[in-house]
Amino acid sequence: MEKIIGLSSLSRAMKKIQQKTETNPLLVLRQAIRRVTPNIGVKPRRNKKGSMQKVPIEIGSKQGRALAIHWLLEASQKRPGQNVAFKLSSELVDAGKGSGGAIPKKEVTHRMAKANRALAHFR
Repeated sequence: MEKIIGLSSLSRAMKKIQQKTETNPLLVLRQAIRRVTPNIGVKPRRNKKGSMQKVPIEIGSKQGRALAIHWLLEASQKRPGQNVAFKLSSELVDAGKGSGGAIPKKEVTHRMAKANRALAHFR
C-alpha cells in the first residue's frame, strides 16, 4: 500500500524550505517539478511477431507533471531522515538545484526513448 503525504506534511515541508533557502517555497516547488518533468517517455507495444518493444511517445504536460510529482514523492520517501516533511523539503530543494533522487529517473526515461528512436514508427 502506498503512503500518501498529507497537507500538514506538505505545509511543514514548505516551512522548512522557507527556512533553508529564504525564498518563496512555491517557486522552489515549481522549479523542482519543472526540472523533473519528462518531455518524452516509452510505452510497451506488441509488434507483429508478438514480442513487446518499448516505443517512444510524447508525454503531455498534465501527465508529465503527474509523473514528476510521483517521482519526487517516491524519491523523498527513499531518503534517510527524521520525518516526512524533512525528507520532502530536502528532495524538493535538491531537485530544484538539479540534483536529487528524481532527476536520474527522468534521465533514464529520456535515454531509453532516445535509444529506441528507431521504433517510433510503431506508434
